[in-house]
Amino acid sequence: MACRISELIIPARDPQGLAAFWCEVLDFVVLDPDDGGAVEIGPREGFGGLQPTLVFVPAAEPRTGQLRLHFDVNATDRDQDAELERLLKLGARPADVGQSGDEPWHVLSDPEGNEFCLLRARLS
Repeated sequence: MACRISELIIPARDPQGLAAFWCEVLDFVVLDPDDGGAVEIGPREGFGGLQPTLVFVPAAEPRTGQLRLHFDVNATDRDQDAELERLLKLGARPADVGQSGDEPWHVLSDPEGNEFCLLRARLS
């Protein structure tokens, strides 16, 4: 028997705002807003599927330092350049984590400064 990741918990200064950003990036929906301010998002089929859900929980302090964990995302219906343009319009920003500039991926940050990478390969 093995485990699989079902949820990822992400502290956020603005859980609703960050949830809205990631819903647009991943084509997720809000599954479970909670009275304590947490917001869970995931695939339209809900919790328990192949993709983990993301739970944004309130955090009083801003994040400091580079994340020890980050997301890698791949476009599903367009090439990398078109997806980069879409992500930047959603509010992502280029981020510098020490890359050389020759990488086949783009390092970005979400509206709260959490780094993520846009990879080249398109997934179906």
